[in-house]
Amino acid sequence: MKKFKKKIKMIVEKTDTGLSAFSTDYPIFTTARTISELFDHTLEAANLYFEDEGVQIIRDNLKFELDFQQFFQYYKVINAKFLAGMIGMNPTLLSQYVQGHKKPSDKQTEKILMGIHRIGRELSEINLIHRSR
Repeated sequence: MKKFKKKIKMIVEKTDTGLSAFSTDYPIFTTARTISELFDHTLEAANLYFEDEGVQIIRDNLKFELDFQQFFQYYKVINAKFLAGMIGMNPTLLSQYVQGHKKPSDKQTEKILMGIHRIGRELSEINLIHRSR
């Protein structure tokens, strides 16, 4: 099996029943109820598409893109005001990005994404304990 060397861009959209993902460059598309399921289904669909070419697609070959509005609709647990404070951005401006009233520059997008990744890292390092009384 040959390794695929490119990134396959997958556009993610929220649907009434979950999520969908489709490629703008290849006839690859799938649906799922959760993000993790969507990642698995997309990998399976991509490998199915490239099967006849003897090419193996791995998770690193897939690049998922989700717009701000849909991201905050799906991840309702992330508070935009809290995120804005964390990254030093005006909360009103971030709210306008989230609502689709304004489009962030590449620099602003990177700043927001770095904040989201920081929250993810912090959450992944937390261990919760339960103490009985």
